[in-house]
Amino acid sequence: MNAAALQRLDSFPYRHRVAEVMASPVVTMPEAATVKQACDLMIEKGISSVMVTGDAGLASPLAPPLAPPLGIVTERDALRLIAEQGAAALDAPLSRLMSSPVEGVPQDAFVYLALGRMDRLGVRHLAVFDTDGAVVGILSARQLLRQRAGSALAIGDRIGVAQNAEEMAEIVRGLPDLASSLLAEQVAPLDVAAVISGVMRDVTGRAARLSAEAMLESGWGAVPAPWCALILGSGGRGESLLAPDQDNGILHAGTTKDDAWYAELGRRMADMLNESGIPYCKGGVMAKNPEWRHDETGWRRAIDIWAERPIGENLLNVDIFFDFQSVEGQADLAELLRAYALDRARKTIGFLRNLSLNQREMRPPLGFFGGIQTIEGRVDLKIGGLLPVVSAARILALKGGVAATATADRLREAASLGLIAEADAADLAGAHRILVRLVLEQQIEDIADGRKPGTRVELARLTKPQRHLLREVLRRIGQVPDMVQDALSA
Repeated sequence: MNAAALQRLDSFPYRHRVAEVMASPVVTMPEAATVKQACDLMIEKGISSVMVTGDAGLASPLAPPLAPPLGIVTERDALRLIAEQGAAALDAPLSRLMSSPVEGVPQDAFVYLALGRMDRLGVRHLAVFDTDGAVVGILSARQLLRQRAGSALAIGDRIGVAQNAEEMAEIVRGLPDLASSLLAEQVAPLDVAAVISGVMRDVTGRAARLSAEAMLESGWGAVPAPWCALILGSGGRGESLLAPDQDNGILHAGTTKDDAWYAELGRRMADMLNESGIPYCKGGVMAKNPEWRHDETGWRRAIDIWAERPIGENLLNVDIFFDFQSVEGQADLAELLRAYALDRARKTIGFLRNLSLNQREMRPPLGFFGGIQTIEGRVDLKIGGLLPVVSAARILALKGGVAATATADRLREAASLGLIAEADAADLAGAHRILVRLVLEQQIEDIADGRKPGTRVELARLTKPQRHLLREVLRRIGQVPDMVQDALSA
């Protein structure tokens, strides 16, 4: 990634003021409230801190301005106390836990000032004051870094004007450093994966457009009928990591005689993506191959075959295809196809049950006595880890007619439909986040050491608590097949 891209990535703090990114109104609690009450409130409101006041009442979101608070309690403060004192910490009053005085910045300060102050003071939350010294908002490092991660997507502007594979390859080559910096800034791993996926989608769409334009210039003529390029698999879910390959297709409204044009488009797409740093798919899931290039009737026929015979290679095709997203062309064609796919999956007797049976083969890498199984010191967190969770979310989404493709969204909507208990959905979503982090961190380390990234994590690099947590996650994932069977039987 060149200096101009880095400058654009890091320019956010110098272009925006604190008032634009602060959270408001401020959520407060009295000093006599307990740590448990504070934790419950932070979870309920999706926040990472509460201001502590001398008020006698319980929690309240106060419209600004707010008189100077007595202190601040953050989720990290609570976790630290619980780790030190155990369950007894939950009954402690906030007055024992709060940090005081509360550090802050003026609301008209630039964001870079807030970042510098957090770094200098070693804090992750700042009060935001108006000109009279009253608190009008709260600023967290998480908010700032989320904004900066969002600005990282500005590299999509470079992709949008790229004229060749080398220009896109430069961006793809910068993804490991970008992912590493975002993780270091405590951006959530799934948000980092979303950034990576955004780049993969943009590059795939740009390769499709440039290929179509080149065909026009080289005598192939204009596109014969409306079409769209599809990205499949993890790219469609928004969960790509740093070892991607091509998973793409073409949906068009042409006739049989137009197939030669779309075949050439698929070939050029695949070649350009490979030159851009996204390798050819070893399994052949690319639009240059006829089974991944159809008109709507052809795609419907393929879906029918997969639904009626979900065995062998058809199972793999379902896993890849049903996560598709349109990345170039007429997206409405893709949405019509999605509606058909969802309807067919729900109405084909035995289809979802057969998909769920395949999960029995995705065994977590745990030994007879619960130890983590490794090969050459590494544990593969894809086959028996990520895949069961992703597959379960997909099956539940298909049963519920849920159009979302992201794993977390599918689990959330499945829970809202009553297909799975909210606690189970939360457990699986949490397991997914943990596995994504472990794999992503390993990939970044491997790339830095000159090794090819994959999904196998070196067990020795994990701390003892991390290994314990991983065992618990894998144990829980081992219960996924029964969980899905119960959902399908309800």
